[in-house]
Amino acid sequence: MSNVNSVSTDILIIGGGPSGLATSIHLADILKQKGLNKRILLIEKGSSIGSHILSGAVIKPEVFKELLPDVDFNEIPFNAKVAKDSTVMLSENGSFKLPFHVPYMSNAGNYTASLGQICRYLATKAEEKGVEIYAGFAVDEILYKDGKVTGAKTKDTGIDHHGKQMENFQQGSSIEAKLTIFAEGTRGSLAKQLIQKFDLEKDKNCQIYSLGVKEVWSVPEGNIQPGEVYHTMGYPLNLKEFGGGFVYGLNDNKVAVGLVVGLEYEDPTFDAHDAFQAWKTNPFISKFLKGGKLVEYGAKTLPEGGYYSIPKLYTDNALIVGDSAGLVAMPALKGVHLAITSGMLAAKTAALALATDDYSEKVLAAYELSIKDSLIYKDLYPVRNFRQGFSKGLIVGALHFGTQLITGGAGFCGRLKSHPDKDATKTLAEFKGKPFKERFKDKLEFDKVLTFDKVTDVYFSGVNHDEQQVAHVKINNPESFAAINIKQYGAPCQFFCSSEVYELHTDKNGHQELRIHAENCMHCKTCDIKTPGDGITWSVPNGGNGPEFQNM
Repeated sequence: MSNVNSVSTDILIIGGGPSGLATSIHLADILKQKGLNKRILLIEKGSSIGSHILSGAVIKPEVFKELLPDVDFNEIPFNAKVAKDSTVMLSENGSFKLPFHVPYMSNAGNYTASLGQICRYLATKAEEKGVEIYAGFAVDEILYKDGKVTGAKTKDTGIDHHGKQMENFQQGSSIEAKLTIFAEGTRGSLAKQLIQKFDLEKDKNCQIYSLGVKEVWSVPEGNIQPGEVYHTMGYPLNLKEFGGGFVYGLNDNKVAVGLVVGLEYEDPTFDAHDAFQAWKTNPFISKFLKGGKLVEYGAKTLPEGGYYSIPKLYTDNALIVGDSAGLVAMPALKGVHLAITSGMLAAKTAALALATDDYSEKVLAAYELSIKDSLIYKDLYPVRNFRQGFSKGLIVGALHFGTQLITGGAGFCGRLKSHPDKDATKTLAEFKGKPFKERFKDKLEFDKVLTFDKVTDVYFSGVNHDEQQVAHVKINNPESFAAINIKQYGAPCQFFCSSEVYELHTDKNGHQELRIHAENCMHCKTCDIKTPGDGITWSVPNGGNGPEFQNM
């Protein structure tokens, strides 16, 4: 495909995560049953399937039996079946196991897994069914004709960081498709454009997010058993910050640890990566890692707005699936099974469109209707107000959650609204709490044994970008950014970025400017979500660039 400037296909799927792969697999199966021979093309920006995939992950397995009915379940590369499942309250140096499960958080029957490995497996199944998969191609433009989606275009390459064409310049390929399915994951850059162009969030809550920071360790035998699962609440977060930690015991003496933090926090200096390092110093956590070695690091955002934040998922010639659609169930923190379900439902609608050669909204509306009669609705509707209820802190959130549990999710206040995460950030002058570095002043000298600075952690993500390309993160309005984001907020991006992409430099005259190290980026897109003011826009870099996750 690299030497062809125009390609045509019946179905174009953008993104090789669980939702995109599930769409391709189920659609191939349906078309075979119907005797229809159609081309399914899946494009993935990572260098290979799975290289940009990160999740906790504890997965509900039943949906895989529906997706792959002819496959031996034991062939699917899950890691360990959950054998022990506890929620633990943490203080700085103490811990207390709750004698019960928080509602919706039981993991009985679930499996720990590397979602990247799962996706690699699904890709082999898709290709066996005739799906064409091309990894290492970044898609950065939606194609339109007469105001309707007609496909997408891969990114031009061979352009230097000044925007000038080099000798190896190569124009991207235009991919014309009867139906384009956006499966880009959290805050998909093209899905974001599509939603804005067609006002697909009209009458919906805006999406809100958390940032998850994760490490995989190799530890001595006996530190933790495969299938041991712990979720933590409390330290290092205070009562105004939403989130918690996880410890997942894996096979082969591996353990996945992470901290997930809601991005509606107020402190402009809050640093999720450094909070995660402080979390690891709690004795309950550190005992699992003692004597071990860091293997891999990564970070990713999660859409947590729930049912009321799901945009309209179709327009003429286009569907949105998975995390790009906001399909994560809270408080269970589960989205993989919903991503796969959405892919299967999108496949059924795509098959209907192909059979009738009609890709209009009238036909594609069947996708959204099917969601309302599916597992997605069953999981999301009862907790439709959960995440919004915590916008005023944990105490108010817990009260809201209590009322929701006894009213089937409605609560006593009806539908709760959400607000963009960036709007919650206070200026340095407005913020009245204790700044992050004061809160953790004794925890931020990293020993590179248990705790790590960002530069060291980023090394363990395998991240790599071509040096000669236009930076894929862009300050939208440099003048207002300097006046507002730097002067008033202290450049929060230097703290919330878990890859150290953003550096605030102060010269000898006191002049401050933001330096961007785009080569460190792990594609979590926090900057696109959390930057105050006119903000920062994240877009795809050259294909194959970014992290090289192996077991995330």
